[in-house]
Amino acid sequence: MSLSTAIKIAQSSFSNTAIQTAVASKNVANASNPAYSRRAAILASSANGSTVVQTFRAQNEALQKQNLLSISKSAAQDTTLAGLERMKMMLGGDYELSAANLMSVLRNNLQAFADKPSERSLAETVVANATDVANSLNSTSQAIQKMRAEADADIGTAVNELNRLLAEFKTYNDQVKAGTAAGTDVNDALDQRDRLLTQISEIVGVSTLVRTNNDMALYTSDGTVLFETYPRSVTFVPTATFTAGLVGNKVYIEGVAVPAGQGGNTSAQGTLAALLQLRDDITPTFQTQLDELARGLISMFQDAGQPGLFAWMNGTTQSTVVPGALQDGLAASIIVNPLVITAKGGNPLALRDGVNVSQNTANDASFSTLLEGYAAAFETDMTFDVSTGINPTANILNFSTASIGWVEQLRSAAVTANDDKTALLSRTQDALKSVTAVSLDEELALLLDLEQSYKASAKLVAAVDEMMTALLQAAG
Repeated sequence: MSLSTAIKIAQSSFSNTAIQTAVASKNVANASNPAYSRRAAILASSANGSTVVQTFRAQNEALQKQNLLSISKSAAQDTTLAGLERMKMMLGGDYELSAANLMSVLRNNLQAFADKPSERSLAETVVANATDVANSLNSTSQAIQKMRAEADADIGTAVNELNRLLAEFKTYNDQVKAGTAAGTDVNDALDQRDRLLTQISEIVGVSTLVRTNNDMALYTSDGTVLFETYPRSVTFVPTATFTAGLVGNKVYIEGVAVPAGQGGNTSAQGTLAALLQLRDDITPTFQTQLDELARGLISMFQDAGQPGLFAWMNGTTQSTVVPGALQDGLAASIIVNPLVITAKGGNPLALRDGVNVSQNTANDASFSTLLEGYAAAFETDMTFDVSTGINPTANILNFSTASIGWVEQLRSAAVTANDDKTALLSRTQDALKSVTAVSLDEELALLLDLEQSYKASAKLVAAVDEMMTALLQAAG
């Protein structure tokens, strides 16, 4: 080997070591950055030793796609579970404040009153129980509509964030395309593009397609184009106030409506579809169940074709009509008839005799015909609207219990699914990190190797220097 060749090899080694050291140092500096993928300098043989031909960025397309899917499913399940847990808390956590529980108390005390119809204190207790039932239906209905309004606001926030992320995605995608076409390093732009992709997948399920020059197109889980050269328009018009029966506005991606998720183990991918499910499916169905409970109570206690123990407010006026079919928002407007409330000038014993028309013509203190009928009505089957999603033919106690069971079944399924999807996400991310994350131990070991390589190159230069000096001295 000639001295000139040895010098060129040493120069190549110094250059390679410098580049490799810079790459390793960058890896160490970004070891705690979750959006960073490990780099490696790739060497190739040449006439003068080896040379760095490119900086490789660690990646795994299959794991990346699975990670995006897992993120979407886990985010949707988290959102669904949070909504169902909130519904449970509306009812007291263990459902002790639910209408079902309070109606059971009402029925028991009503039977006690029927056994001792002359006891005014028992009449007062029944009226107080009825007030608890009405208040529970009122407050739960209000809480449900508030929850719908908040979900609608969250949808608006998610849409705005999605549009922002897609606009930023275009910036880095353009950098990747231009850099790839020019043959320059695009690894930093790829890191930023993947970071945005992860954030997008939390909002909406997304699939990817890589095209010429690393150009990436995005599609939603149902195939709608989300990004292709430029971001597609995601539009939504918020609703200021929600009432029972009011349908919220849809979210559109390039004119295609985003579908809501279904079930406790939600089919939704991303928070957007899960929020739509809460706003447009779960809470409206539960509201319908509440409204039908209210209708059942008013119907059970009707007196002479008019509201008896329970009535409802039609706007600002107490209605004199017993609802014969589903009335949206009835649970929010059900009240105890003022005619049986002592504090409002009424007489609780009117429940025994007849609220609107007295049937106790003999003014008999032991008259209990109406009370016995009311108590029996709690265990008499009636027909509820099929839109409630539960058995439409049942007595009101069983219907109310089935309503709680419906919520709990959804919540239980959501808990199990959330555990499963969280575990899958964790395993997928661990697998992806094993490929793309920086290992400080490996990087520090590499730096030590590079140090030895540098020392070897330095010794080669020193040896060449000694030989050149000896040659010059010999020539002199």
